[in-house]
Amino acid sequence: MGIFDKVKGIITGAPKVETTAAPVPTKSEEVKVAKPKIAYVHLSGCTGCLVSLADTYEKLLDILGAVDMVYNLTLADQRDLPEGKIDISIVEGSVCLQDEHSVHLIKEAREKSGLVVALGGCAATGCVCNFCRGGQANQPQHESFVPINKLVKVDAYIPGCPPAPEVIYNFCIAAVTGDMDYLKPFMAGEVGGYHCGCDLNTKVIQNSLCMGCGTCASSCPTRAIDMEFGRPSFNNIRCVKCGACAAACPRMFLPVEQIQKKLMV
Repeated sequence: MGIFDKVKGIITGAPKVETTAAPVPTKSEEVKVAKPKIAYVHLSGCTGCLVSLADTYEKLLDILGAVDMVYNLTLADQRDLPEGKIDISIVEGSVCLQDEHSVHLIKEAREKSGLVVALGGCAATGCVCNFCRGGQANQPQHESFVPINKLVKVDAYIPGCPPAPEVIYNFCIAAVTGDMDYLKPFMAGEVGGYHCGCDLNTKVIQNSLCMGCGTCASSCPTRAIDMEFGRPSFNNIRCVKCGACAAACPRMFLPVEQIQKKLMV
């Protein structure tokens, strides 16, 4: 079973398939490992997520060396999605519903890709694009922006505005090396969509799961969360709905239902 089959198994909940070990090649045999084909799709956003990726500095070379970048308007000389299958499409930015090209591009990326990853708050949750009202300069008719999961199925989410360079690097390397333990939290379907501090209240704090670590406050790019009496306090006016707090909280992905079942036994 390949890396991407394992990842899909996590997403779909497919049962594990036992496989026999492949014969060990001799020194005289040349072993060629195909690099995964990666497409970086840029939609409506500020390019901050791509800047965050570039901020990995020398580690960026590790990422580019481990993959075959087949599409990227900034880092590769490729203006259109290539023909054939793509292993992973990393999508930055939300989809403008009035932009026919963007709508066609995200649907084409989904059709050709084995996995689609929403990178950053705009792609994962809508982020500041949730507040767009139209009337912007140049093209005032562009007023409706939605996270990409409103149009296509998304397999993994990396929220944040922008995500930290370390998170992007670790996710890319985990995807290439097949580190399922690291990837599993990103595969949770509840990470994507409309997110704010309310999720921490309903899913963590009200379930008595908050341990007061302050990770949510330190991850918030707009300082919308303060720690008061050992618990997070939210300023909804500052919140941009990027989803970083929900993704960073170490208690967000605890299987509460399973825990409750074991407590009842």
